[in-house]
Amino acid sequence: MKTIKFSIGIKQLVIVFAALLLVFSFTSCAKKVAFLNSNVIPAARGEVAVEKDNNNNYVIKMEIAYLAEPQRLQPPKNAYVVWLLPEDSDTPINLGQIIGTTKLNVKFETVSSSKPRRIFITAENETDIQYPSNIVVLETSKM
Repeated sequence: MKTIKFSIGIKQLVIVFAALLLVFSFTSCAKKVAFLNSNVIPAARGEVAVEKDNNNNYVIKMEIAYLAEPQRLQPPKNAYVVWLLPEDSDTPINLGQIIGTTKLNVKFETVSSSKPRRIFITAENETDIQYPSNIVVLETSKM
């Protein structure tokens, strides 16, 4: 039986490659959380991915399917607003308005300096409001 001897250079290359692969796998992972079932729009479903960037901010990416136009709700509303409930406060932060597509699919991306404890979407008449209404369309559990 023959034995294969690797040179020191190849061994080092394999070790460096394995270390880079391990580091990359830990830094590129985003925490994904599914939205809970909605009583307002039962067909709506989606998920939120939260990832910390190089500036210690939180990149928040959402994908939602089957989100009906806010004008079709009862009572009709003008927009959907995304809210973040930070880990260190009970005051929600308005992250912005969701703009939908004709296929009822939505993608939303933003950056926040606050670590999210929970993310939720409300139906609103105005988008530049400071506090959410009680019409919660979708929400996550604790993140």
